[in-house]
Amino acid sequence: MSGVPAQARVVVIGAGIVGNSMAYHLAQQGWKEIVLIDKGSLPNPGGSTGHASNFIFLTDHSKEMTLFTLDSVRQYKELGVFTQSGGVEVARTTERMDELKRRMASSKAWGIDAELVSPAEVKRLVPFINEKIILGGFSTPGIGTVDSLRGGTLMREKAQAMGALTVVASTEVTGIDVENGRVRRVRTDKGDIETETVVITSGIWSPRLARMAGAAIPLSPAVHQMISVGPVPLFADTVGEIKYPIIRDMDTNGYERQHGGDLEVGSYDHRPILWEPDDIPSLGQSKLSPTELPFTKEDFDESLEHALELIPDILGDPSVGIRHAINGLLSLTPDGLPLLGETPEVKGLWSVAAIWIKEAPGIARCVAEWMTSGVPEIDPSGSDIARFYDHQKTRAHIRGRTAEGFNKTYGIVHPREQWESNRRVRVSPFYEREKALGAVFFETAGWERPNWYASNRPLLDEYGERVMPRRYEWDARWWSPIINAEHLAMRDRVGMVDLSAFAVFDIAGSCALDYMQKMCVVQVNVPVGRVIYTSLLNTAGGIKADLTVMRLGSNHFRVVTGGADGMRDRKWFSDHLPEDGAVQITDLTSSWATIGVWGPRARDLLQSITDADVSNEGFPFGTCRFIDIGPVRALASRISYVGELGWEIYVPFEQGARLWDAIWEAGKPQRIAPVGIGVYGTTGRLEKCYRAYGNELEQEFNLVETGLARPQVKPQDFIGKEAYLKQRAEPPAVTLCTMTIDDNTSRSGFKRFMMGREPVLSPQGKRLVDRHGRGSYVTSAGSGPSVGKTILMSFLPPEQAKAGTKLAVEYFGEQYPATVAVVGPTPLFDPQNTRVRS
Repeated sequence: MSGVPAQARVVVIGAGIVGNSMAYHLAQQGWKEIVLIDKGSLPNPGGSTGHASNFIFLTDHSKEMTLFTLDSVRQYKELGVFTQSGGVEVARTTERMDELKRRMASSKAWGIDAELVSPAEVKRLVPFINEKIILGGFSTPGIGTVDSLRGGTLMREKAQAMGALTVVASTEVTGIDVENGRVRRVRTDKGDIETETVVITSGIWSPRLARMAGAAIPLSPAVHQMISVGPVPLFADTVGEIKYPIIRDMDTNGYERQHGGDLEVGSYDHRPILWEPDDIPSLGQSKLSPTELPFTKEDFDESLEHALELIPDILGDPSVGIRHAINGLLSLTPDGLPLLGETPEVKGLWSVAAIWIKEAPGIARCVAEWMTSGVPEIDPSGSDIARFYDHQKTRAHIRGRTAEGFNKTYGIVHPREQWESNRRVRVSPFYEREKALGAVFFETAGWERPNWYASNRPLLDEYGERVMPRRYEWDARWWSPIINAEHLAMRDRVGMVDLSAFAVFDIAGSCALDYMQKMCVVQVNVPVGRVIYTSLLNTAGGIKADLTVMRLGSNHFRVVTGGADGMRDRKWFSDHLPEDGAVQITDLTSSWATIGVWGPRARDLLQSITDADVSNEGFPFGTCRFIDIGPVRALASRISYVGELGWEIYVPFEQGARLWDAIWEAGKPQRIAPVGIGVYGTTGRLEKCYRAYGNELEQEFNLVETGLARPQVKPQDFIGKEAYLKQRAEPPAVTLCTMTIDDNTSRSGFKRFMMGREPVLSPQGKRLVDRHGRGSYVTSAGSGPSVGKTILMSFLPPEQAKAGTKLAVEYFGEQYPATVAVVGPTPLFDPQNTRVRS
């Protein structure tokens, strides 16, 4: 083809494994007039697919990424391009052996066959390894390699055979036109293509293409070094590509894998070497390909020494030489997850970027389903490109986080671990007061949020062992017993919590009520001044969001949602706005600061600084109103996420410090405690069995399963209603339950404390699986200081979802006895909710 089609239903830009997978899966979903375009020649156009080492390890601590990987392996097997070889992650340190126990737990949670093996067993599996320098390994038989170029070619050919795809190679995209906020055409050096949908699958070049349309794909190209050595005498009789298991030398951030007669050695241990997309050499300038840059030996020397220690018989053989060495480019993102979905800036412009070979086909199927029906089988929320705030799309943030994250590729990353780069970007008006109180800040969506306060250390003496101290270092890392002491002080007296990280949107206009009825499951036609708690659903009844809504006027609603979810939720609301402009959404996040005041003395405190009637009769639960607190006009909302009497108090940002001072001074007679997010998000929440989005609430589960189905369904239509009604009419496949650990004591004698994502098993250690094939795992875990128990939440099949059922939870290779305490949403603490409604 000398030119390009004049029009297309969708243009996919980039013909690596991701682009080919997208074209195929769109065709599978019934799309026609698909155009796949690349500036390189096929089958290897010069992107990262062409130099990838092409091995696939299955287990990730992330359920989302593991599901993408397992689906991809299934597809590669169907294409006949997957070779199963097995693989072993080896440990040189005791810390790594503990991490391998965590990986075993994740394997059980996600249903992957794996085992921990001794150094001798590793030697049996991989005879050329030096087993004397390792302590053990994590062996997964299902690991293997894939011919990604052949796999991509087969998928591309299948889409062509269906009459759905036109392939345009050796053609460069020069522009993407946008009109009225939507894609209209793609410009190339061979002509223009009229289209309303573009999918960017261009890997390291994706930011350049997004900028053409005025959008952002926040990733950085980064160097990953790899050498190939050979010929290896041991591999001389190998039939095919690989005979021996692949090795990950986790403590040195390296890997070794057979490739025919050669051995590939790769490293993520060198200094971060980041590139700008605009600086990548062109096809004509590249000796090998644009993503295969000249090898910098000095960066690899230490990695090669580590590899020589582990594989001395091969790498120490003078007859084995380096045959190929590159600085290969791959894509890194600020949080290490892919960039999927329609961009917030431009309608019809989809990102499918920052994807590894191991998950490409699975992600492509997911995005194709998303583009077609809006309901992918695998929930991609964690990878949704809409998750980023503007500051997270800046060059400084992208480079800072990707540089920091590079050496964590094989790292031991704690579930609570905090980023160090690009901090203190968003601070509340209370920040200086909090610093003075010794706040230990954790970051959420760029906000600095106190997790606990050092000034509360004297509370440890007051509460003693009730703070449930943690004596095992891993469990106590990024944690403090002060959190539990703050919890108890709030339960006993009163606490104040900085909630300024909330995302706040106003929705108003002549049709705002009808619009909100369509969006929300719960009835929103309530009196002005009422506050509702509601879910938002997708059309299949999966949970898209979880938030509160204040009705401030007949057609004026204020939405409050979690900071981490704010941008995704805003896009969901924006995507469903009426086209006639009868409803508008305004982001007020940076306009309002928020303090939560909760505890049995909260009313006494608030009444002492306002003339408003805050009695139970004058200010009932679930209502909001503007009140005067000294010279500050504040919006007070009587709700609670910690199960105590109190209010969320919203104030204009510039008046926040004055509000803090007023509450602080008035609270001194009540012995007020500043309380961190460790209480708000974990201990207080779990004692009340409150669900959290991203933990219990996601698109994979429905309201019936999560225990959030209301007694009645409103008569008005809303997104997902048809599916929701069907779900209500059927027995649930699982029910969200609250469990407690019977005995936290480990074999070492220390009490251990789970953190979430651990497998929930039968007392005999058998995995629990529901009728949809979903395994049970811990969705949230934490201390319950008021009940004196470690609290866990998990979705359990009907046979186990009964109060009193005995189960087990695996944590670092040991199984701890657990009991189902509550089935459904009834709280462990104050089950009648008398405190919050008092």
